Amino acid sequence: MRKLALSSLLAIGLAMPALAADVTIATAQGEVTLPANPARIAAYDVAAIDSLHALGATPVAAPDGLYVRYLDDVAASAAKIGTLFEPNLEALAAAEPDLIVIGGRSATQMEAVSQVATTIDMTIGPDLIADAKARITAYGTLLEKPDEAAALVADIDEKLAATKAAGAGKGKALIVMTNGPKLSAYGAGSRFAWIFEASGLEEAAPGLLVDPHGNAISHEFIAEHDPDWLIVLDRGAAIGEEGPAAEATLSNPLVAGTKAWKAGQVIYLSPSPLYIAGGGYTSLTTLLDELTAGLSR
Repeated sequence: MRKLALSSLLAIGLAMPALAADVTIATAQGEVTLPANPARIAAYDVAAIDSLHALGATPVAAPDGLYVRYLDDVAASAAKIGTLFEPNLEALAAAEPDLIVIGGRSATQMEAVSQVATTIDMTIGPDLIADAKARITAYGTLLEKPDEAAALVADIDEKLAATKAAGAGKGKALIVMTNGPKLSAYGAGSRFAWIFEASGLEEAAPGLLVDPHGNAISHEFIAEHDPDWLIVLDRGAAIGEEGPAAEATLSNPLVAGTKAWKAGQVIYLSPSPLYIAGGGYTSLTTLLDELTAGLSR
């Protein structure tokens, strides 16, 4: 009888899934220890979804709009759980996540969504390249895929080297965002400062204020600073708004007189990867390839 009972207990034990081991990962708010390989991840950060997707982990729940075409499969399959700024807690709870990932625009919602499940903040800051690689490494640890994560980081480093080589000695750049007819510029310390770091290009307009919305500028400003390169983001296109495209907004006699325009040295970066998914693996590698190609012309 005792032997039978032991056999039954052993059979039950073998049938039960093993408890996930705990892992410690780096987040935007310090190190966090949590169970490895969560089966159901909900994510409110597009850069996080991007990098998780690159590692083969598709979140079961995501914001209503992702805007990035290479994440269309996630958008189609994931439960909709509100927006980056306004989470739908009822829908989030219905998705039964084991882990919730927030970051960037959704970081302020940590207290609210933490009521549903364990939440980590994976915000990517101004030091975008270093943070992007750190987040990928953390996801690799979390998902028990360290080798795959290391391969993605190595790929980023390889593309960074190519971009740096393409930009070496190529002069000064102005990073301009168009928003319909409006223009703004970004410099050192801003959300797009990593472009200077990656390319080695100098700032055509040093001393710009660090502001999430950039510094409001005019066509005269661009002409005055006369950059060798114009690196352009079309915000309207990034979020699907109607209005004049970036090229139309920039098409002005003052801009046409700059060294960049006359030499055809205007690089229009993919809007949604840059503006929406900045710091995600596919976003970063796509943009590095575009910079390398543009600087190599």
